[in-house]
Amino acid sequence: MPMRPKLVVTATLLVVVLATSALGVPGVAADDRFTVVRAGQTLSGIAAAHGTTVERLMRLNHLADPNRIYAGQRLRLRPAAHRRSAHPPVERRVIGHRVTYGETVSGIALRYHLRVDQLVRRNHLADASRIYVGQLLRIRAVPVHRRRAPQHAAGHASFVTHIVRFAETLSGIALHYRVSVGAIVAANGITNPSLIRVGQQLRVPSKHRAHHRRQGHAHQHRRHAAHRAAPTWRMPSEMAALVRQRSAVGRAIRHEARRQGVPPALAKAVAWQESGWQPRIVSSAGAIGVMQLLPATADWVSATMLGEPVNLWSTTSNVRAGVALLRHYLHRYDGSRTLALAAYYQGQAGTDRYGVYPVSRPYIDSILILEQMFRR
Repeated sequence: MPMRPKLVVTATLLVVVLATSALGVPGVAADDRFTVVRAGQTLSGIAAAHGTTVERLMRLNHLADPNRIYAGQRLRLRPAAHRRSAHPPVERRVIGHRVTYGETVSGIALRYHLRVDQLVRRNHLADASRIYVGQLLRIRAVPVHRRRAPQHAAGHASFVTHIVRFAETLSGIALHYRVSVGAIVAANGITNPSLIRVGQQLRVPSKHRAHHRRQGHAHQHRRHAAHRAAPTWRMPSEMAALVRQRSAVGRAIRHEARRQGVPPALAKAVAWQESGWQPRIVSSAGAIGVMQLLPATADWVSATMLGEPVNLWSTTSNVRAGVALLRHYLHRYDGSRTLALAAYYQGQAGTDRYGVYPVSRPYIDSILILEQMFRR
């Protein structure tokens, strides 16, 4: 049954997806024009710490929603200095946007600081309300400069293939190989350095010296890879205080999860990601309560899973329906947390047909981190 994605509406409750240097992953080299989001930070807090405003940060980083930032994300603090180039552009590269589930033309235009009519005109859209998942929209064209490689480097450049692991950031990978983020971006044609995915293969520029060092220490890399890929997640103090304040809701989730055979930590993580355990919260999409269920979804769960009415304004009933839905997805996807969480966020029909949408991956990763926190 299709369900629209739901948004967490409070910045203090947003749980971030990727780890930063505070959680054991290297950060970006010092640069007063950028900062890297740490676990538990909010955009308003970052703005206050750097003497700027939320609106300015949103404009500089093309953020559509100030509540949707994640750990490891690289935020620009001030505009890049304009530099004259000795080489004129020889071609222009089109920057596009692939439409994902639940997106609208107005939302995409806001994200890229365009007017709706500009986006419509650039893509020859007959109807601004009719776009589809997978559609590639033209955002803008940027000049591409060709640079001649230094003569002394000819024949010495090589590339290391790096497979992105859980919780890694592009800045951390660049620091590990002692290259710049820009070099990796250029080598892989990356348009957004904040968005890399687990399993992605990156070509990392390297000299012969680095190549031999990598071969000589391959066994050390393998020996420590598992340790680096499985950091220990600790609950931020701000979040822990809210968890204590809402402990009654947490106990209700734990009780219902145990009764239905769902891992309690997973159920708590889903509920926290969705609502921060707030029974009266309503999302912009109309999802209600602790488990953020749409009324149509609640009716489906009531008729096919519970056999009893669901009152979304009742904490007990809302939690029971949400846990039942989570149990259904876990059974449907043979215990796969990734697919179950994708279905909870993007809908069962889309997950069955297309698998995990790219827009769902931060949501899934965030909940898996939360689950570890609630196990402690």
